[in-house]
Amino acid sequence: MTDRNLRFGIFHAPFHAMDQNPTYMLQRDLELLEHIDRLGWDEAWIGEHHSAGLEIIASPEIFIAAAAERTKHLKLGTGVVSIPYHHPFMVAERIMMLDHLTRGRVMFGIGPGALVSDALMMGIKASELRPRMEEAMPAILRLLAGETVTEKTDWYELNGARLQLKPYSYPRIEMAVATATSPSGPRAAGMFGLNMLSLAAGSQAGFEKLNDHWRVCEEVGAEHGHKMERDGWRLLLMMHVADTREKAIEDVHFGIETFLDYFDRAATFPVIPPDGPKDIEGRIAWMIESGVAVIGTPDDAIARIEQMWEKSGGFGTQMLWSHNWADWTETKRSYELITRYVFPHFQASGSMAQRQGSYDWVAENHDSFIGSAQGAVKEMMDKHEAERAAKGTDAEK
Repeated sequence: MTDRNLRFGIFHAPFHAMDQNPTYMLQRDLELLEHIDRLGWDEAWIGEHHSAGLEIIASPEIFIAAAAERTKHLKLGTGVVSIPYHHPFMVAERIMMLDHLTRGRVMFGIGPGALVSDALMMGIKASELRPRMEEAMPAILRLLAGETVTEKTDWYELNGARLQLKPYSYPRIEMAVATATSPSGPRAAGMFGLNMLSLAAGSQAGFEKLNDHWRVCEEVGAEHGHKMERDGWRLLLMMHVADTREKAIEDVHFGIETFLDYFDRAATFPVIPPDGPKDIEGRIAWMIESGVAVIGTPDDAIARIEQMWEKSGGFGTQMLWSHNWADWTETKRSYELITRYVFPHFQASGSMAQRQGSYDWVAENHDSFIGSAQGAVKEMMDKHEAERAAKGTDAEK
């Protein structure tokens, strides 16, 4: 992947503080997708969560249906459907339906479920989550391929099950497996021939394992007859940019403390290690210095994405957490700055270099071009005077 054309997207859990009106925040979630759709972002992945109060979208499919009516170009993915929580037939039915409603803009992200508290409320042990996902996926893939499936497991049954419609997308809906820091996600991606959503890519542990994860994905994929493509690999980063680093740090004081507290006290893994700094200034500084987050300028964003590219060996889409660190105005401004200054560095096969080359060519030949232009002007003036003189002579006669 030496000729880069990196895509950009967001991973929208979302994260909404307890003191904010949830009904309003859901509407603003939709507004955010409209905003990045206008800016030219490529995709958005929508989470599924059922507890802890901050990640308040319970059904990515319903949210995607609403977002699809408000956007034109943005691809919309489930980020993710927690497979162990749902009967596989109903999962396949809902994704197939969305594929038709969006005319192929839906993407199917799968995972075992991120919050153990969600599973416990449904009577599912944490140890059962990934085995259930891996057990159900072959049936889901067969159903989406138009096959009839009959099978019985200890948690679901299919009797001559078949979808009424094939998906809109051909040859199939784009699909991806969520991965964290263990090799289980890359193994699942290779096993089923699906893309990877590397959700922990920006963390210290996740960053160090990028090469290992791709190797596992390729090796397991080859064992199962799948050729894995880097273009379908997505890496996730935390990022907020402003015109200056000082402004970016000032911006994130709006909501980053709530975000970090959630990961300390409710989510599965903390963003900052338990032995890390406790004060908010120290925590922001640690996130910047460790590379866990970009809180700075577009140039800082470019530098970190370049590190991700070099470490991974190449990937297809840079995703950003939709984290609500800054207020609404500054959040939109961050996305605009990324679009304006970061996108061109990685996109359109070097369009910035192409523009610069065109500018340099004109500048280097400026004197010659000006001379030609001036010569053309003089030629037209001489012609005009000659025509006037000829008309005057005719009049005298």
